[in-house]
Amino acid sequence: MSKIFVPPIKCQGIKTKLVPWILEIVRLTERQRWIEPFMGSGVVGFNCRPASAFFADKNPHLIRFYRAIQVGEITPTKARAFLEAEGERLRKDGQKYFKTVRMRFNETASPWDFLFLNRSCFNGLIRFNSRGGFNTPYNHKPERFDARYISKIANQIDYVQKAMSMKNWDFVCADFRDVIPRAQVGDVIYCDPPYLGRHVDYFDSWSEEDEHDMAALLAGTQARFLLSTWHSNQFRRNESLERHWGSFTMKTRQHFYHVGAKEENRNPMLEALVMNFEPLPAKNCAEHATLVEQLALLEKPRGYTLGTGELPISGPRP
Repeated sequence: MSKIFVPPIKCQGIKTKLVPWILEIVRLTERQRWIEPFMGSGVVGFNCRPASAFFADKNPHLIRFYRAIQVGEITPTKARAFLEAEGERLRKDGQKYFKTVRMRFNETASPWDFLFLNRSCFNGLIRFNSRGGFNTPYNHKPERFDARYISKIANQIDYVQKAMSMKNWDFVCADFRDVIPRAQVGDVIYCDPPYLGRHVDYFDSWSEEDEHDMAALLAGTQARFLLSTWHSNQFRRNESLERHWGSFTMKTRQHFYHVGAKEENRNPMLEALVMNFEPLPAKNCAEHATLVEQLALLEKPRGYTLGTGELPISGPRP
């Protein structure tokens, strides 16, 4: 069974369970450069494992974290020691210590504190107030950082670190308006912006003007692009699909997000992939998934074993 790598930073709207579907549609080749103007968790690009990639996000904390891994400031060994020490403090003082770290992070922007907060806050939500301060509340789990959970995070960092060492990946803090125009013929752009019409305070707001600007840039690009957005749920439809994306190819699939505080507020959504090309028939999906897994295995250095940072794919394949 194929495996999906889960990144060390959690993010609302993460596309973990949609990765096989997205990668089957894009069919990236080794000569194509991967461009993400909205990196977020990075789950799609990290599983795609492109030879060359440009990961960008407007949130400087995400970029700072992955750059820290890239230059060796954050390593699996250091992360294990850090989380063991911080986890012990959390066990003793709970919410009081969480707030201490949150205040410290908002003053220093430490990538270490960003990791700690992301894995001990409510639902792993990355949320900031209007002044740029991280304000997600505590998840009230003082025993959060047990040995197994720390090993899982260390394995996730290990995976990213090894992938970075074998690839030409850049991590840049930038607005999508500066990133999309960089794409050239042969590149693949994957956009996963905040969803228009949904509540967003991930790092900055997302407006109709933003959606319009992104649509104009993607309509004019010479690269291939894929856009993740929402199509509809049981309550309403995404009206921007007709306004901005009606002339492009669109595929849909049901997806379930685990973000609501209460189970009754967690509803399935029809996810849409908008693209400026016609994807290959899905009948080759099993063959393609096998090829992706074989390539990933060939890329792994000697002695590397799959860790608990990977999650089996569940549910039907595309």
